[in-house]
Amino acid sequence: MEISSTTDEDLDVFVDTVHAAFGLFPGTPVDGGGLWWSALETDRCLLVRTAEGRPVGTAATYPFELTLPGETLVPAPGVTAVGVLPSHRRQGVLSAMMRHQLAELRAGGNFLSVLLASEATIYGRFGYGPATSTRQLTMERHRAALAVPRARGAAGTPNTGSVEVLRSAECAEILEEVYDRYRRAQPGALSRPHRWWALRAGQPPIAPAPRYIALHRDTDGVPDGYASYSIDSGTLTVDETITADDAVFTALARFVLEHDLVSKVVFKHVPTGHPLRRQLVDFRAAEVSGHMDWLWVRLLDVPGALTARGWFTDGELVLDVEDPFLDERNRYLLTVQNGKADCVPTDRAPDLSLDIRDLGSVYLGGTTPSTLVRAGHIQAHSPTAPVLADTLFRTDRAPHCLHWF
Repeated sequence: MEISSTTDEDLDVFVDTVHAAFGLFPGTPVDGGGLWWSALETDRCLLVRTAEGRPVGTAATYPFELTLPGETLVPAPGVTAVGVLPSHRRQGVLSAMMRHQLAELRAGGNFLSVLLASEATIYGRFGYGPATSTRQLTMERHRAALAVPRARGAAGTPNTGSVEVLRSAECAEILEEVYDRYRRAQPGALSRPHRWWALRAGQPPIAPAPRYIALHRDTDGVPDGYASYSIDSGTLTVDETITADDAVFTALARFVLEHDLVSKVVFKHVPTGHPLRRQLVDFRAAEVSGHMDWLWVRLLDVPGALTARGWFTDGELVLDVEDPFLDERNRYLLTVQNGKADCVPTDRAPDLSLDIRDLGSVYLGGTTPSTLVRAGHIQAHSPTAPVLADTLFRTDRAPHCLHWF
């Protein structure tokens, strides 16, 4: 087989091949774009051909930035469009393609890559671990009143800003700017390159599908949050609520929950541990569903990745890290002091032995090392090692990603 980067002339072949791999047909283009693949960059796409020249596999990356704990922004290639024709599966095509892609990403100086997994059983063997999760809250509107906060100055206090209703098509530039400010402050969030907004690629509110936007402005009139929503048969569905301010989130939630002629409200992509459910008068009014993994992380350079993120507790930890897919095993001394980390090879006895996928899962702080110790995936070499690892890897804010790619 031959694995090569595509050219502009290969784009139709690439798109047809990946759709065939998933048993789909390319959608008819709509005015202004909106097709999920319209934001692909051909020089970042891989096409696998047989010796006879038949295309049988695809993979690509998007040039995203990822926000790490400590609000550090780093390049994060977003792996997408991974597919193999049903006629050529279980013949080593996917493994060869993933190995080729990881080698290219490493050669380009990347210390991590990310993806959204179509199936949870596929990407662990290539070193990816689930690092963030998301969930959905559904509530009957007549039961979903917000409680008066018991703490003075809390986020549930009536907000002094304002909410304006717009159509998504008329405020794309504002949405792009508000999202960009949000993602820079939210660990686990990905950038949305201007190319996505310009081509209207992806899912609402980027895509052309009509959406209303509840746009929040502060007391100076500056946009600082939004909720993208639609209404169908009495159900108001919020695609995403974007703000880094809890008080603004509460103001947007109040606006949605007080919407007339609506019997049910669905909030999609609510971070695990978000306080919205606790803000309701009736805690049971919100039904939690759709809890699932979202962003998967793959470390390509362990010292580079661990020294890039911010840390919130001083300490030392020796990690014995195995990377079965790339046939590598290394031991590192992680030393954290004053929010910065040093990570160097060591011969010291390990505190933890773990697979590269498990290091990817704990990297953003969304999964505690002790959870994976209890699951039988991480080996702790002393009773105190899991507690020490939990303390070191904890973050000031839980990671969350809602960008779809």
